[in-house]
Amino acid sequence: MRSPEFEVFYDGECPLCLREINFLKRRDRDRSCIVFTDIASPDFDASHLGIDHAQLMARIHGKLPDGTLVQGVEVFRRLYAAVGFSWLVALSRLPGIAQLLGIAYTVFARNRLRLTGRCDTEACSVRQ
Repeated sequence: MRSPEFEVFYDGECPLCLREINFLKRRDRDRSCIVFTDIASPDFDASHLGIDHAQLMARIHGKLPDGTLVQGVEVFRRLYAAVGFSWLVALSRLPGIAQLLGIAYTVFARNRLRLTGRCDTEACSVRQ
């Protein structure tokens, strides 16, 4: 078994996020390249990362073996490369496509809780 190449911090209470994570887990089953960490788990503690839970909830984050944190679209690039979709990663780096993906992800991340039915008119229901 190989050593993990990447750790992803995901919101296990987000149905859209969980669908993507489950797809990646299936693809990674034989590779064991990715560590999947659910930040919605009651026993999760972000203090060792140097960022707080709210920051993790605002954008997807991942950690490289050297401890470097990455976020946003770059996390998905790392995940997809780890499960064998390098061609898709290369496509995502093309001029124009890279910018569109960045904008689309920013819009999604900003509205993720509302899109997944976890917001009401007062506030979003996530652990702070």
